[in-house]
Amino acid sequence: MTADAEIQSALPALASGNVAVITGSASGIGLAAAKRLAAMGMKIVLADIGGARLDEAAGAVATIAGDSAVLAVATDVSKADELDRLAGKAFGAFGGVSLLMNNAGVGNNPGKPWENRDAWKRLLDINFWGVVHGVEAFVPRMLAAGRPGLIVNTGSKQGITTPPGNLAYNVSKSGVKTFTEGLAHALRNEPGAKVAAHLLIPGFTFTGLTEGATEKPAGAWTGEQVIDFMLASLVRGDFYILCPDNEATRPMDEKRMAWAIGDIIENRPALSRWHPDHKDAFAAFMEG
Repeated sequence: MTADAEIQSALPALASGNVAVITGSASGIGLAAAKRLAAMGMKIVLADIGGARLDEAAGAVATIAGDSAVLAVATDVSKADELDRLAGKAFGAFGGVSLLMNNAGVGNNPGKPWENRDAWKRLLDINFWGVVHGVEAFVPRMLAAGRPGLIVNTGSKQGITTPPGNLAYNVSKSGVKTFTEGLAHALRNEPGAKVAAHLLIPGFTFTGLTEGATEKPAGAWTGEQVIDFMLASLVRGDFYILCPDNEATRPMDEKRMAWAIGDIIENRPALSRWHPDHKDAFAAFMEG
């Protein structure tokens, strides 16, 4: 684990006393981030759907940071006005925000491309538009402050290799990847900007809400491991924070991604990794 002093020396945005806003922070990766940053002396704004989980998360973070350094705001990220309200409360309570972590997301599978339009829209409204709403609500104020700032948007490997199984989720996370790449470009070309954007790409992570699992699978990382890896990556200046896990190494991920882009270059069928005429070639590629 990278030492706090090294992190805060390299990343002034994460200095003790600064403010982090984390959506989807009542559980999983978001809650792990809130606890880790609180332990570094940051003030924490937790945003999630209101209810017992958010209250419990706020209490847990307050035991680390103190009650006066924690603010919990019930927020539906699919609604732009609720992100605007969140920003108003965060800036009103603490005077500034130096880290925005757009982490809220859902994985409920709405089914085939021609099914369940409303469920598709709901997933995209949270996973993709929730990120956009967060950027719209916070970035202008962060830029105006003229202080070092970070934006971390949570994507997914499924937004890159797009495996079959939950197309709506893949579409949403593909959108987050593309949006965050464009956001990073826009920020580095904004005169005087001291705010940078990064894409968090978790591997297999047990969040406590992992479908079908009540205990951490052996192959999964914990949320805490993801956050430790994220912080070390930010210190290095990585834009793509590509997390391994206990099953997938970085070389494995790199090969899978290379094969995915190779579908276009080689003019193979879509998702050829799972196509009966190409599955053996993919297996050989992974072993080579």
